Amino acid sequence: MNITVASLSDQVFPLNVSEDLELENLKAFCEVESGVPAHEIQLSFNGMPLTDNKKTLKEYGIKEGDMLILQQISERTPSQRPSTGRAPASGGAAPAGGLSMPMFDFSNIQIPSNVASTSRQPSGAAGQMGLSSDDPAVIREMLLADPSALSMLKQNNPRLADALTSGSLEKFAQVLKEQQEAKAERERLRLRMLNADPFDAEAQRLIADEIRQKNIEANMEAAMEYNPETFGTVVMLYINCFVNGHPVKAFIDSGAQTTIMSAECAERCNIMRLVDHRWAGYAKGVGIQRIIGRVHMVQIQIEKDFLTSSFSILEQQKMDMLLGLDMLKRHQCTIDLKRNILHIGTTGTETPFLAEGDLPECARLSGSDTMDEQKVLEESLRQAEHQQMAEAMERSQQSSSAAGPSGRLSDPATTIMPGDAFTEATVKEIMALGFNREQVISELRRFKGDKTQATAALFAKSLKF
Repeated sequence: MNITVASLSDQVFPLNVSEDLELENLKAFCEVESGVPAHEIQLSFNGMPLTDNKKTLKEYGIKEGDMLILQQISERTPSQRPSTGRAPASGGAAPAGGLSMPMFDFSNIQIPSNVASTSRQPSGAAGQMGLSSDDPAVIREMLLADPSALSMLKQNNPRLADALTSGSLEKFAQVLKEQQEAKAERERLRLRMLNADPFDAEAQRLIADEIRQKNIEANMEAAMEYNPETFGTVVMLYINCFVNGHPVKAFIDSGAQTTIMSAECAERCNIMRLVDHRWAGYAKGVGIQRIIGRVHMVQIQIEKDFLTSSFSILEQQKMDMLLGLDMLKRHQCTIDLKRNILHIGTTGTETPFLAEGDLPECARLSGSDTMDEQKVLEESLRQAEHQQMAEAMERSQQSSSAAGPSGRLSDPATTIMPGDAFTEATVKEIMALGFNREQVISELRRFKGDKTQATAALFAKSLKF
């Protein structure tokens, strides 16, 4: 159901939650949206404070479309004080009987420094994901001390999580600093763009991108809550087999058209002498790889069966062998994911898929190669975003620079624009022949900056009667 939460600081945000959600979990959602720590949040419904964190929204009578009031509290809150305004005894409970609680302003009350510092400490996984401390050692210790925060970090930021679990404080501090600087740079460019001109087309596009990104984040949060299994890693389908008597871990891929083998694996299996180079070419899929040639017939041993197959030998391929659709259809193979086996229909043999610990190094998603690819991807995305922002700012500045000193737009017929293929010196050189500026610029644009053709055209026009 959809509910709305409004704070006393005029902050309003919608939440899509279940009616069986407990109050303490609802406060955690509010912490993410408002930035207020969960233990400092006091929620009220129809003027009544909600005090039992174990009760569900349904038990409180909260229904679709209802609004809750969020108030940040410290050690004592207005909802913990009686309606007479007298200060209750320490640890006093909220008054019962359905009385509406007045809103008091406690902003002028002096709070002891130790209490204030304690109340400002972030709590829970959300608090640790948005740490206020700048010390990498403190951040690292807090993340390592909270398994839920560490699990969330592995899902949302695998590069930083890898640096955290590496045991090197220097590596963690370096990655954390790079990401913080990149985030600060993006925020600086965003604010600069938004403050440049609220009616600028680029600013409007940026606002639309931010709305789209918030929708994506909300969609991801819903997926993490209701379908967390989609964020886990899937073990690829490998089997043990023998090629020419040599053990090989073969990848089962029904999406590949042909069976392939790497040149390195072919060397180990002593079948490179059988490669027919007349079948050389290129394999196209997600990428493009060079095919050295083809081995027309080799026996593959799976369990006790010997099956005949052909191989396309690829020059640069990390995977040793891939059993493609040609091999699977020829032997009527069935991929049984319920029993986690490969069933060979022509012989009736069954072989189990390998467990994650038995996979080859290239198939493990947690390897260093994956982290390097993730780092390269993040860097390329940051550079692309930075370049887009810079180009947007440049276009905005160019459009504003077209205005003259008095603030009025300059006449493009007499002004050299940024896209013109000629300079002011060329214009003045032709003007010296007796032509006015507007005619010169018009002809230069027509001939894409060619001074000779523009001059000839001007003379031809001047000779007409």
